[in-house]
Amino acid sequence: MLADLISRNSDLQRLQDDGYSVEIVHKTGLHLLVHDVPYLCAQRTVLRGTLVCPIFLKEDGLTNAPANHQAWFIGEHPCTVDGLPISGIVHSSGRNDMGDGIVTDHGFSTKPPVTGIYPDYHAKMSHYVNVISAPAQHVDPQATAKLHKPILTTDDSVFLYADTASTRAGICALAGKLSHLRIAIVGLGGTGSFILDQVVKTHVREIHLFDGDAYYSHNAYRAPGATSVAELQSPESKSLRYSRIYSSMRRGVVPHTEYITEENVEQLAEFDFVFISVDKGAVRELIANVLIPRGIPFIDVGMHIQMTKDASTLVGQVRTTLCSPKKHDHFARRVPTDDTHVDNDYGMNIQVTELNALNAIMAVIRWKKYFGIYDDRIQEHESVYAINTHMITKDEKA
Repeated sequence: MLADLISRNSDLQRLQDDGYSVEIVHKTGLHLLVHDVPYLCAQRTVLRGTLVCPIFLKEDGLTNAPANHQAWFIGEHPCTVDGLPISGIVHSSGRNDMGDGIVTDHGFSTKPPVTGIYPDYHAKMSHYVNVISAPAQHVDPQATAKLHKPILTTDDSVFLYADTASTRAGICALAGKLSHLRIAIVGLGGTGSFILDQVVKTHVREIHLFDGDAYYSHNAYRAPGATSVAELQSPESKSLRYSRIYSSMRRGVVPHTEYITEENVEQLAEFDFVFISVDKGAVRELIANVLIPRGIPFIDVGMHIQMTKDASTLVGQVRTTLCSPKKHDHFARRVPTDDTHVDNDYGMNIQVTELNALNAIMAVIRWKKYFGIYDDRIQEHESVYAINTHMITKDEKA
């Protein structure tokens, strides 16, 4: 409700973009709250309070102009630098239950200069903030209502705080195209961990993590973020570790502390999409044999890195392979399922974190193209980036 209402109304969006601590309460009524407004109390101390204003919507869900010039306040009465109530806004004082758990302490009334009419809620609330905050800023020039705090969400969102990035960009409808998905990531090594780092910031409903490995120091050099020495003293399951880390941002990150084998591979048939990021060809083939007959799309990633003959540089390729219900006949000829690789130094855990990240980014972009977030003119199901020639192929077109 909050993100959708804000993104469709430019006046509410501007309040949020300006950095105000905006909250919209929608239960029995609809109220706009701006928290953290600095003001000066009678003792000339800077405090913070909350401005409250009812919101009125048209039938199309867009905001009407404010019905009047009144606003309400939670906190002590804002004062001038002399400790006297700001006379220009005085209207009434006393506890006022506005419903939905909102109880105000004071009612204000002030009209904007010149027109005397507020054209929208941004104009109204920002004018009140400026009037109330001016004495506080005289005492403390750093006092501001524009704190750019994260906006907490309700339990019906996958995120613990609002996705203001999509809201600011006006792409909430596009971001919502992924909201119904339950996806799996098999393998949380260098590339898999970077895939996870990207998809947790989308609106997918659930992200299931499959990896039986523990997280050691060599993993820290091929993973997003930084790992402390203390974290490495007692190695933790990769799945549990990443679930714990990303659960501070969102809901629905589910760990599975086992490898995919013949005994449990059928679990993957429950998902809408699967990312495969493993270094064992037999496991790739095992998973594909379950997903392809059921029409479940998946992306397999991989890279082939080796030394040049003079051992002075590395050469190799980064591969992204999509299999979909529309096209999957290329899997056998494009994805290596033989574990007897030759001259593949990646098998020796060579540190190539930037290629892991690139592989992951290419996979996530292809995934988003598949689900209609990015335009997909070519519909390639295989692309390979060659390091030394800096070329990207686009093959196996649907």
